[in-house]
Amino acid sequence: MEEAPHESRGASKLNDAAVADLLEFLRIDVELEPACADREETSCSKNVTRKQRNWERRLEVKRCKRKEEKQRKKLNRQNKDVNELQLSKRVIKAITKERLEEARAAGLRLCVDFSMTDRLSAKEISRLAGQIRRLYGSNKKALQPFHIFLTEFKEDSLLCKECVRMNDGFLNYLIDVTEESWFHLFPSEDVIYLTPDASEALEYVEEDKVYILGGLVDETIQKKISYTRAKELGIRMARLPIDEYMVKRPNPKNYHSKILAINQVLEILLAFRDTKDWTKALVAGIPPGKGYMLASAASTDGINSQEEL
Repeated sequence: MEEAPHESRGASKLNDAAVADLLEFLRIDVELEPACADREETSCSKNVTRKQRNWERRLEVKRCKRKEEKQRKKLNRQNKDVNELQLSKRVIKAITKERLEEARAAGLRLCVDFSMTDRLSAKEISRLAGQIRRLYGSNKKALQPFHIFLTEFKEDSLLCKECVRMNDGFLNYLIDVTEESWFHLFPSEDVIYLTPDASEALEYVEEDKVYILGGLVDETIQKKISYTRAKELGIRMARLPIDEYMVKRPNPKNYHSKILAINQVLEILLAFRDTKDWTKALVAGIPPGKGYMLASAASTDGINSQEEL
């Protein structure tokens, strides 16, 4: 009975030792677990980094491909636009040529009379050459171009030399150029000489008539040159109906002129053929600097002025 306590103390020591071993084991596991976690985290981090780099490389490749594709499409569009532009120019040129050829075959005839150029100065000749260029340019753009004649147009004249010098492609213009007089080309009953000094106002543009313009410029100080020539030949004369549809525009210099350049007269005739309206035609061809305005516009201005008062 006396040894029992001793045995109990031995068992207690054994139990304490077991508990200590268990705690030591647990301590080791607890210490080992973070280390393992760190290794796994490091391994995971490397995998993520590698995947991210691979993804960034693929993304960069895609960006480069998209950029190249955009550049390729842009280049294709530019080439297409250039081809279409060239095609359009060719088509427009072909259509223009066809219209002018049709006009030369059966179009309304307009003739410029250059029989009076010997009265013009060298400066006026140069201006006349510029008017011929603009005359042809307006006729080319028209839906219903005129058949244009240049009569008494001498090859060795200063005017011809100026036209060749100033006007690109003048020798290839789709017009009829002759040294003959219009008086010998057309029946006199078919001719209407357009001059601002005529008493008769032009009412219509008739398809079977030939309209003659004097090859003069507005700088010339000699009055009624074309009027006198037409009257001597007994040719019917007419003027544009400026007085019937327009009034003088007030201006500081009190300048008003009905003398128009040959290209301006053509533009008026072309506009009238298209619109059958003299008000629209006159506005299309007469610049404001001539000192005239439509009578209807003047009436409106007067009403507005009275309202302001």
